[in-house]
Amino acid sequence: MRSFLGKDIISLKEFGREDFYRVFEVCDRLAPFAYERRNSDLLKHKTLVTAFYQPSTRTRLSSEAAMIRLGGAVTGFSDAKMTRAGDFYQESIRDTFGMLEFYGDAIVMRHFEQGAPAEAARWSSVPILNAGDGWGEHPMQGISDLYTVLKHKGTLDGLHFILDGDLRMRTMHSMSYAVTEFDITVSYVHPPDMGLPDEVKQYIDERNLNYRFVEHIEEAIADADMIYMEPVVQPDYTKARDERSGDVGRTPDNYKVTRELMRKAKSDCMVFHSLPRMDELETAVDKTRHAWYWSEAYYAVVTKMALMALVLGAME
Repeated sequence: MRSFLGKDIISLKEFGREDFYRVFEVCDRLAPFAYERRNSDLLKHKTLVTAFYQPSTRTRLSSEAAMIRLGGAVTGFSDAKMTRAGDFYQESIRDTFGMLEFYGDAIVMRHFEQGAPAEAARWSSVPILNAGDGWGEHPMQGISDLYTVLKHKGTLDGLHFILDGDLRMRTMHSMSYAVTEFDITVSYVHPPDMGLPDEVKQYIDERNLNYRFVEHIEEAIADADMIYMEPVVQPDYTKARDERSGDVGRTPDNYKVTRELMRKAKSDCMVFHSLPRMDELETAVDKTRHAWYWSEAYYAVVTKMALMALVLGAME
């Protein structure tokens, strides 16, 4: 198991099984602060910088909430258009992050270009935490969702996950990398033009992940323990903002999760969605025991608290 002190969190390919469980252990220790809605002083002398080149609701606010729960301070930007790094000047990542490292002790970064957090890490002496990079990865989301499953299933081994929707999405990549460290079976459901990138498929093949592709979610629903969703009608994540107009299409039934579909699932099957949703997740599912996307908000704060405490040395 590696030390997290001073380390960047860029990709879940860098995580071994023991690394995940170390984070989960710290999550358990810090969870009472989030659950009881109180703050600690664990990071009272630390400052988090948030650098968000793409819009965000849950990831940015949960990152800031996590730092505040630990007693730390937060500064940063949520719209690059209002900075010198935005559209007008297009300041380089090298120059921006060579400067930002002096404003805080860790940086949470979201960017529309794949590989941008790794580039930022080259020029920053403080830890960079990847909050999503284009079509690349979203490691903090993956860790959070695995922890959520663990807390309510009691294990990660022996489970069956359905990954449903656009498999080009960064959340799908991080989850695919993560499950290779556990005895998890995966059923992938996706439109023909939204499959796993070659590099992700090569990775899971090399690590002997037990997986299959199915055409319709109904083919895998009966014994699924968790359904992990991303829209098939969505923005281009290589853009800073959604620039589409007019009719953007509807989700085919193959990839929809409805209340009727969940009648065919196990009683404890969990539905996850990073949100926002389009029409792929029926709002009627919200009132069922399968809806875990609201709980994701709570566990996102807990896991980010753990990661910040670890990379800043408070829970080494």
